[in-house]
Formats: sequence, C-alpha cells, structure tokens
Amino acid sequence: MKYNNVSKLALGAALAIQVPAVAENSGDWCSMLKSKPKLYKNSHNPYIQEVGIEGRLQWQTASTSVDDVTGADFNETFTEFRRARLGTKVKFLNYFTAKYQVNMVSDDRPSNGDIDWDYQDIDEAYLTFDLNKATGGSYFDDLSVGYGRYKYTLGYESTASSKKLLTVERSSLANKVYGSARPTGLKLEAAKGDWEFAAALYSTSQDGSEHETFGSWQDGETLWFHAGYAPDGPWSYGFDLSYNNADVTDDNEIPHKWATSINAEYDAGKWGIIGDLIVGENNDSGNAAREGTFYGAMVMPYYWLVDDKIQWVGQVQYMASDEDEGVRLNSRYVRRTESYGSDVNGGRGDQHLSLYTGLNYYLCDHNAKVQAGIEYQDLDTPAGNVDALTYILAVRTYF
Repeated sequence: MKYNNVSKLALGAALAIQVPAVAENSGDWCSMLKSKPKLYKNSHNPYIQEVGIEGRLQWQTASTSVDDVTGADFNETFTEFRRARLGTKVKFLNYFTAKYQVNMVSDDRPSNGDIDWDYQDIDEAYLTFDLNKATGGSYFDDLSVGYGRYKYTLGYESTASSKKLLTVERSSLANKVYGSARPTGLKLEAAKGDWEFAAALYSTSQDGSEHETFGSWQDGETLWFHAGYAPDGPWSYGFDLSYNNADVTDDNEIPHKWATSINAEYDAGKWGIIGDLIVGENNDSGNAAREGTFYGAMVMPYYWLVDDKIQWVGQVQYMASDEDEGVRLNSRYVRRTESYGSDVNGGRGDQHLSLYTGLNYYLCDHNAKVQAGIEYQDLDTPAGNVDALTYILAVRTYF
C-alpha cells in the first residue's frame, strides 16, 4: 500500500461526510447526504457562481461456487472496496460548468492482489457550455455542448449511475456494450418537453494502458446517439446507437464495432419492470472466435415490500453470439476464480444466462443503502460448460 497526506485528507473528508454515525445534535444525517455539499455559492459573482463536491464509497463481499469447464468445483470468497471516488463541479462565467472526478482505490484482492488507497486515475473530466442560457432559451428547455473525458453509456443499466443500480452489479450484457469506457469526445445534449436527446463524437483511442486524461484522435472515432421519452405516466423509453470506425489494429476504447439498445421502464409506484434489447457487432480483434454479431435481452422486475425502505429486485439476462467466444462474463466474480485455479475459459463463450434475485434496504434513498443478492450463471464455452452461484452483499453510499 502507498499513502500520502493529500489522499488521507481527501478520503477522511469523504468518509466524514458520508458516515451517518453523527452526534445526536448534529441534525439529520440523511438530509446532509442529500444536500450536495457546496463549498461556495453566489449567483451574483460574475466569475465563479458555485463550487460543489461529490463522492461515493462502495464496499461488497461475495461467495462464489463454480463448476468449471473441466467439471472441477471451486468455492471462493471475495471482499473489496468496489469504488471510492471524489469529485468537484464548478460553475463559472455564468455559462460554463467543469466536472472533475477521480478514483481513489484500486482493490485487486479478489484477483489475489493488493489494495491501494491513493489517487488511481481520472473517472470523468469535462467542460460544458450552456447554449440554452447563452441564446435565451427560446426553443429548448436545456441545450449544452461539452468536451472532455466522459462515461460512455449504451442501454438502460450503463446509463444508470452505479450510485442508483437496483442490482449489485450490472448484467454481463450491459457490461458487454459498456466496458467501463471513458472516451474523450465532443458531446451535445438537449431537452424539450418529454424528450431528451444527446449526440457525441468520441475518440476510440485509449492512449496506452495508463489511460491518460484525454485521448488523442489518431486511431478512429465513434458516433453515438441517444433519445429518451418520458411522458406523464408510468412509462419511459430509451434508444441508443453507436458506430465505431476504428481499424482492427487499434487499441479501442469502445468495446464494439456497432451496437444499439431499445429499452423501457414501467413504474407503477408499488412495482415496476425494466426491459432492454441489445444487438451489436464485436470489434475486429484478429481472433475470429471473438468477432461477429452478439445480441441479448434483460428483464428486471421490482416490488416494494416496504414503501421506500425494502425493495425486491429480480433480473433475467440472456445473451448469445454467432461465434464461439463472442460474449463474456463480468469480471466479478466467476472470472476471478481463475486466479485461484479454476478454468472458465476466460469467461468467454457463445451463450450466457443469468438469474438474479435480491433485496435492497434503503437507509437514505440511494444515498445510503444495503444490497443483498443471489445470482445463478450458466455459460457455454468451446471448452465446456460453466455453472456458478454467487451470494453477494454490498453497502453503497454517496453524497
């Protein structure tokens, strides 16, 4: 482990804000978490109007039982800090907003490694300009343009922040098209009535294994488009589309050649259901078994057992590909057992089914919650079949 004074102070401040064990006379800790702390706010200052801070801390433990491609059984338990992030958002010169957020932990213990509390890398860093305000806002409700390092999204689950996921982890299908990518690009966002739109031109370059803050533009580009429709009532809809023109030799930031998602949610208050259909084509990789078309579907019902406090969540996910290794499991946790001797073919196969059921206990909405779930997974690989059952417990908090 390595530590420095800046890291200790930053993490200490984050924990001090997030931990709800405050003195009796210190006020409502839940309201404090939801208040989005402001270091400075003055709308009359022509130079800096607002400076805010944000952060999240996520911990989880899991026990996985795997029947690998050889028929051998493996049982492993994992504990990790899933995410620790600190960030700031600054509004200045009346029209500009800058966001800068960093990752503060690298926990490789589930892969038989170490945990490192310190600055790791940049999560997001971008600058936006409020076109709507600058032009008088005569047509759009919101309109902005930005440039920088963005979280890439495609489909319902990746669009949702990790702070507000209903399952402990995103499905393998969601991560198949999301890939935790943080591309550099130019992004336009707009909203009008019940509609929202966004379009971006992203660089596909990672610029090496260290993921420098901003990628260069020497390799290729990804065109990305999003549309959402949320009228009054229980229904909301989303559509995403991306196309990546990078060549086979490029180290692609975007994990597919093209992909599209059509998703919808029905929220009746007491209960609801979310669905997502995803189709895409893998990047050319030089390995024919990992290329070709992939497709899948996810259905996620939920039900409030105790209003705003205890929620049941289920999920069924299926994905498949034309080629033998065209789909892949999440890195957590079945693939992690390979560090302890199992053989799951790197989590790659041509068909994958997962079933999840879990309970969420909300101490303070999504700002502080406990999640517990059980997931069954079945993967067909060219080397054999993989079956796994994972029990998982997580604590999520953010401000």
